[in-house]
Amino acid sequence: MVEPADSGKPRRTGKFWLGLVLLPIALAVLISLGTWQVKRLHWKEDLLAAIEERSTAQPADLEVIESLLASGEPIDYRAARASGRFLNDRERHFFATFEGQSGFYVYTPLEFDDGRLLFVNRGFVPYDRKEPSTRPQSLLEGAQTITGLARARLEEKPSFMVPENDEAANIFYWKDLDRMTESAGLPADKVLPFFLDADSTPIPGGLPRGGVTVIDLPNSHLQYAITWYGLALALLGVALFGWLKRKS
Repeated sequence: MVEPADSGKPRRTGKFWLGLVLLPIALAVLISLGTWQVKRLHWKEDLLAAIEERSTAQPADLEVIESLLASGEPIDYRAARASGRFLNDRERHFFATFEGQSGFYVYTPLEFDDGRLLFVNRGFVPYDRKEPSTRPQSLLEGAQTITGLARARLEEKPSFMVPENDEAANIFYWKDLDRMTESAGLPADKVLPFFLDADSTPIPGGLPRGGVTVIDLPNSHLQYAITWYGLALALLGVALFGWLKRKS
């Protein structure tokens, strides 16, 4: 006796109803992701506007920066100035690339009249000009006034992929303020808990080259929002097409 062929209709019907149940869940997820990206977009735009305002304002005295830091206000990229004398024999070297060239950012402690210290990122030197003896004109003596941008300290290594600092060779791969302080033989209680990136004001000999701060915060949240909303719309279109095809 020949069994009647299975039309598969119950199975197709089951898939249809399963898809109908899952559709609103999938749409809710996609729309939520799109909405989250819109919120991130507004947050990033506000952040970029705040950074632009801070970085282009009149340079603030260090007392202002310290007060903001103490109150929990952001200090990153805030225009600032400091006066003191460089401790050129204590400079630390941060491995970096600048305009396609590898080398170092020179971090030199600036000592104030009251004995406090601030690490100043004076700028970039090529790899073969790391040692101060190769650029004697860069070793500024006497009172100096430096303008630039305040930079917050890092509390930990940015990524496990970043190499460990080589203090013996005076090469830092991440800005560990505590280790920079100790390796330079400076009293920890005298060093201010942030950095100052010097601006591009020329110095004798041209090195280090200041003005190396890069303010480049990606803002792709609009594209991401469009992607998630687009996927939701496409899913809705596929579901509508399937429903119309079923009705025909």
